[in-house]
Amino acid sequence: MIDEITPGKQVGNQADLTNPARRELLFASAALAGGAALAGAPPLAAPPSVRRDALTSPPTTPFVVALPVYGAKAPVTALVPAPGRTPTGQEAGRAAHQRATEFAPQKLYELRVRPLSHSFHPELPTQIMWGYDGMLPGPTFAARYGEPVLVRIFNDLPSNHVGIGSPEISTHLHNAHSASESDGYPGDYYSATKAGPTLLYPGRYKDHLYPNCYAGFDQYRPSGDAREALGTLWYHDHRHDFTAQNVYRGLAGFYLLFDALDSGNENDSNLNALRLPSGIGRYDIGLAIDDRQFDSGGYLAFDQFDTDGLLGDKMMVNGKVQPFFSVQRRKYRFRLLNAGLARFYQLFLTRAGVPQSFTYIANDGNLLPAPLTMSSFRLGSAERADLVIDFSLFPLGTKLVLENRLEQVNGRGPTGNLLTPGMPLMRFDVDAEPPVPDASRVPAVLRQQPPINMAEVVRTRTFRFNRTNSVWTVNGLLFDLFSTSIQVKRGSAEIWVLQGSTGWHHPVHIHLEEGRILSRNGKPPPPHERGRKDVFVLEPGEEVKVFMRFRDFVGKYVMHCHNLTHEDHAMMLRFDVVP
Repeated sequence: MIDEITPGKQVGNQADLTNPARRELLFASAALAGGAALAGAPPLAAPPSVRRDALTSPPTTPFVVALPVYGAKAPVTALVPAPGRTPTGQEAGRAAHQRATEFAPQKLYELRVRPLSHSFHPELPTQIMWGYDGMLPGPTFAARYGEPVLVRIFNDLPSNHVGIGSPEISTHLHNAHSASESDGYPGDYYSATKAGPTLLYPGRYKDHLYPNCYAGFDQYRPSGDAREALGTLWYHDHRHDFTAQNVYRGLAGFYLLFDALDSGNENDSNLNALRLPSGIGRYDIGLAIDDRQFDSGGYLAFDQFDTDGLLGDKMMVNGKVQPFFSVQRRKYRFRLLNAGLARFYQLFLTRAGVPQSFTYIANDGNLLPAPLTMSSFRLGSAERADLVIDFSLFPLGTKLVLENRLEQVNGRGPTGNLLTPGMPLMRFDVDAEPPVPDASRVPAVLRQQPPINMAEVVRTRTFRFNRTNSVWTVNGLLFDLFSTSIQVKRGSAEIWVLQGSTGWHHPVHIHLEEGRILSRNGKPPPPHERGRKDVFVLEPGEEVKVFMRFRDFVGKYVMHCHNLTHEDHAMMLRFDVVP
């Protein structure tokens, strides 16, 4: 297989390019594919295989596995050696932490990336995945604005791993307002023996300093502007060329942020607190949704040569195929995340096939100014939506299904057709009364939005996400780890015009800052997109104008398509924030 990859040839739809990183990806992929073909049926607890043929997963019985839910991850009392502004001990060679004294960590965490033996469903074989702290999904962080934290992320993956993925990691907290050296830049990957090209040297771990400050902190001292708050974030691997494989293998988890308004306490005595349903893992539940493909033996499969975007035929939530979740007759807050690689969802909550209404309170982790009553919504890759569902409206014994009705047959994106019935993702079983009266609420006013001041805008830039000579590009160019023609001045605002290509959907993610959609094809965005966002879905040929600010930190960041296959095949752009 390796002999087939020579300069100028094509591997599937992906041109073999001459830059070293692209060669690394293609040669590794070829070797993996050849190894999988020779290995035959994998043994128990085998890693994901690389398969090029069309597959159909074995049948599985829905709603026999309980939904995994987690409480908040606990901090540690100390790290040895103690973290410093510059790398310490066996830490990888990162840049010095910006504003380390100002945002000195108040809590410390240790996070270990390691293999785990995972069961997606009792009717599928157990297999080797990767997870933060050996969990799939990873542990849930609960942080607060005004309390900086430092997370020491160890890479305990085996260097001699088999199957898809890269044993080097670079963790991105999506979409934290963090300095560049803690953002998970794609070239900042590391292991004990290997360093990415934008690090100085390898290391067993890397310290990430998360300031947990409101964006625009410098403008609104001393405490920042609470209108800039996020709530539902997630973290995932961002290793250059291998993001899709590493995320598919399990490297993702939730990171939740609270403040005085969204306090995480439904019994809060503060009169200004929202008192939304609370209790992480109890009444405040993260739902990481994705799709995966299995081979005839029930082992996870991944087609490295499909550059359009991988679709699976098994729907899962929190790492389980079509689980069920027992709920009480009261309100719950669900934080839904599309953690998949390429699939879009149009989600409905149904009872005996009939859609039910719910309350939509946040988009991409940002609370809206006011709640919306909805019966369905769409999620592109990496988009989030916070919902409140009031199960007190249903009698005991009711079963409700979260289902996807959006048709999608390939990585181009959805066809637009809605299917009835849809594909069930999970079931809610209303089977108990709450032990105490429900004190939670959904107030008529949530979080006000910061103003859009067009007088701040210093320039307008246009970015076209397209397919050029069979490869994914931004403005006709492939991603370059080392250089950029895009420099933005810290403290400035710009309008970024995002343009989609004919026939393809691209969920575009911009690091560092939330943006505000000014228009979609010249028209105002729909109500649920009128808050702050960090993923901007481009439908075929669509143009979206976004108001962006760049504040508080400097350094290298990226904008990319969050169809992770497109990202790994160079649909990404570096921009630098400069003083």
